[in-house]
Amino acid sequence: MSKKKIAVLFGGVSSEHEVSQISASAIINNLNREKYDLILIGITKSGKWFIFNGNVDDIKNGKWENDKDNKKAFISPDTNTHGIVILEDGKYNIIQIDAVIPALHGKNGEDGTIQGLFQLANIPFVGCDTVSSAACMDKVITNTMLSYNCINKAKFYWFYSQDFNSKPQYYIDEIDSYFNFYPLFVKPANAGSSVGVNKVENKDELMEAINIAIKEDSKILIEKGILGQEVECAVLGNRNPIASVIGEIAASSSFYDYNDKYINGTSKLYIPAHIPENVSDEIRTTAIKAYNIMGCEGLSRIDFFVERDTNRVFLNEINTFPGFTPISMYPKLMEQIGYSFSSLLDELIELAIEKNK
Repeated sequence: MSKKKIAVLFGGVSSEHEVSQISASAIINNLNREKYDLILIGITKSGKWFIFNGNVDDIKNGKWENDKDNKKAFISPDTNTHGIVILEDGKYNIIQIDAVIPALHGKNGEDGTIQGLFQLANIPFVGCDTVSSAACMDKVITNTMLSYNCINKAKFYWFYSQDFNSKPQYYIDEIDSYFNFYPLFVKPANAGSSVGVNKVENKDELMEAINIAIKEDSKILIEKGILGQEVECAVLGNRNPIASVIGEIAASSSFYDYNDKYINGTSKLYIPAHIPENVSDEIRTTAIKAYNIMGCEGLSRIDFFVERDTNRVFLNEINTFPGFTPISMYPKLMEQIGYSFSSLLDELIELAIEKNK
C-alpha cells in the first residue's frame, strides 16, 4: 500500500506561535512513517512560509526558522495543483498531497482563514471547516448560537473596542450595573489559550482588563465568573461524533491562563474528573450537541464549568484545534477511550479524507 503524503503546518502569525511548534513536534513524532510521507511547512510570525527538512527538535525550540536549507513554499489555491508549490532559484516544483494537518492555534489557524485556503484548493484537512472554525473562534458568536439552542452559558455582555474608546466610563458603568456581580472575566472575542483574558474582582479593575483585551481583538466579551470546577471533554468525528471521558483542571493560579497552561506547568489534571457520574453524562451529551450545532468536524475540545454546590453545567468554549503538547488534555482524554497518540492521528487523517469525498 502506497504511503499518503501528509503536510503538517506549524508556527503561524498568532500569539500561540510557540505552542503550535510544540504541538506540531509531538504530532510529527507520533505519525507512523510506514504509512505517511511528511512534508513540514513552517510559517514565521511575519507570515513567511517555508518547507523545512531539518531536525524535528528544531521545530519545538524555534530554531527551524534559521535553517539554511529552508525553501520558500505555499499551498496553492488552484484545485488542479492540489498541493504545495516550492520556489527555488527562479523555478518552482509541485508536491501533491493527500491531506493537511494544520497544527496551528489561535488567529490565522483556528479562525477559518487557513481552512478557507484548504477548501479553495480542495485539499482534505484535519479539523473543522471555514464556517465552524470562524464561529467557534469568535466567543460572542459561540455564546449567541449556543444560548439560542438552550445550552447553558454564563451571563455575558459584549461590545466593540471603538465604541468603548468613544465613551469608556459609560461602558464601565453599564457592565457593573448589568452584572451586579463579581468576579467577571474580560476576554478578547477572538483569541485562544486565554491570551488577553483577565479575571476582575471589582469595578475598579475593569478598565485595565478591557484595555488588555483590546490589544488582542476589536470585539470584547465580558462573562460572569462561575464558581466551580473547570472540566474538559474531547470530541472526535464528523457527523456521528463520540465524546471522551471528562477531565478536570486544577489551576495553580486564579484561573487556567496561558502561563498555567504552557509555561509554569504547575496546574494538575485529573482524569476522570472529580464529578458525579450523572454530571459527566450530561457534559458528554452537551458536548456532542454543541459540536453538532456549531458544525464541527474532525475534532474539538469543549470546555465546561461545573458550578459549586449546584452541579449546574455551563459550557465555556469550543477549541477547534486543541493543543497536542505533552501536557495537553485532548490526546490524554482520547487515550482513556482507547486511542493512542498515533492511532488518534490515523483516525483524524481518515476523517479529513472522508469529509472531502
